[in-house]
Amino acid sequence: MPGYKNLDQCTAFKKLQEKKPVSLKNVLTPARIHEYQAHAGAGLTYNYAAKAVDNDILSFLADLAREQELIEKYRCVLNGEIMNTGENRKVLHHLCRGQLGQDIVCEDKNLRHFYTQQQKRIADFSQKVHKGEMKGSTGKAFDTVVQIGIGGSDLGPRALYLALENLYVPKMNVHFISNVDPDDANAVLARINLETSLFIVVSKSGTTQETITNYHFVIDKARTQNISSFNVHKHIIAVTGQTSPMAKNSDFAASFFIDDFIGGRYSSTSAVGGAVLSLAFGSEIFDQILQGAHEADKQALNEDIRQNAALLDALIGVYERNILHYQCTAVLPYSQALSRFPAHLQQLDMESNGKSVNRQGENVAYATGPVIFGEAGTNGQHSFYQLLHQGTDIIPLQFIGFKDAQISADVQYEGSSSQVKLNANLLAQILAFALGKDDSNPNKNFAGERPSSLIYAQKLDTKTLGALLAHFENKVMFQGFLWNINSFDQEGVQLGKVLTNKILNKQTDDLCNKFMTLLDL
Repeated sequence: MPGYKNLDQCTAFKKLQEKKPVSLKNVLTPARIHEYQAHAGAGLTYNYAAKAVDNDILSFLADLAREQELIEKYRCVLNGEIMNTGENRKVLHHLCRGQLGQDIVCEDKNLRHFYTQQQKRIADFSQKVHKGEMKGSTGKAFDTVVQIGIGGSDLGPRALYLALENLYVPKMNVHFISNVDPDDANAVLARINLETSLFIVVSKSGTTQETITNYHFVIDKARTQNISSFNVHKHIIAVTGQTSPMAKNSDFAASFFIDDFIGGRYSSTSAVGGAVLSLAFGSEIFDQILQGAHEADKQALNEDIRQNAALLDALIGVYERNILHYQCTAVLPYSQALSRFPAHLQQLDMESNGKSVNRQGENVAYATGPVIFGEAGTNGQHSFYQLLHQGTDIIPLQFIGFKDAQISADVQYEGSSSQVKLNANLLAQILAFALGKDDSNPNKNFAGERPSSLIYAQKLDTKTLGALLAHFENKVMFQGFLWNINSFDQEGVQLGKVLTNKILNKQTDDLCNKFMTLLDL
């Protein structure tokens, strides 16, 4: 078994603290651009030439990876050991997309077989829907699917759907309802025909307040429409845990299962993403996402950090957070298809590593997870890049780019296509952030020395998308191990839920009552 110790107890970390920082203006060369990159699986490449590291720092980071036994801990995850110490659970999202460790058996059930069985059930179900063999309660074929879920039941699946809707013509109209704000549900329900709509209610516990409320919102909407012979439950399928209250509801048209070993923000490659994506595009497309994720998972086992993109990304990120003391990271995809990917990564990273105690429940004396934000380029350039370039804080940047667009149609204007212009903007930003620009006018002076990485591929396709998803999941996991924190629970989400229920049940104190009067609750 690997050992667990805090980051500031590591010899390699102390050596990194003594190392003089690197100036990007002095080291960024054409040769470095070629050398400082690593394959990330499924055609993805991680380039870190514009990160403020050199070979000495990389050597110390490799020592840190070995000292914290990161690959050994990853193998523990893959072999089904209890890695979510806060909830005493295994961590098995990798197992949904392929087996890289030993057989994992729980309650006499091989969990890899269980996950593939659920994928097969989803594939069969979606095929019946697409063929018109499964119809709504009034005899009309389904042409619309609506996912009802929040957090990991919405952000990841929604981001993946949007990433592919240009690449493949959806087999069904797809919508998402997440917010308990009634305007969210009303806006979606106003655009669809209930008789031809299939709803996916996603809640592992079967008790998620927002999701169950929206589930009843749909039921109530159906009742008010008074459609002859309409049975709303024949239009609803569930994705839930096998022991949840939803699992005991026999009225659903179908139920697909996940277990407690897959956290919500890591669940896009489980039935949580599988049901909606298979209905949207076909199960074969979802399978390709799983294949890409599996390739990235396998790549993350490489013990050489220079050949392990997720591990390298994690180590450099910790160097920036704990040695250079940068507080934020911006995720900047130069692909409109990834417009919601930063929102997914906000939850993935900040819910996982927004912790101030270690795996033993002791306070840590160093910074952990950074603030994550982002926007698709070039929109972001006309929004917050001013602060990134000339603000008082240095914010590390993670660019994502692709040589080719998903759709071949383009326009030539002023000697170049839209896609060429997009990538010219991307490369110009990397260089501008790193090198800056000297000007006698202080208002036009750019200090530079603002580090960035680039994850790139030929084109954003299904396998590349799966690998991109897994890359960041594995990066977050490795960083949690480096900080000696538990990246797989989310107690910070629970307090607000408890107080909300107290407010709804009128079990509040004077301070809370005073605030309640502001919104006439």
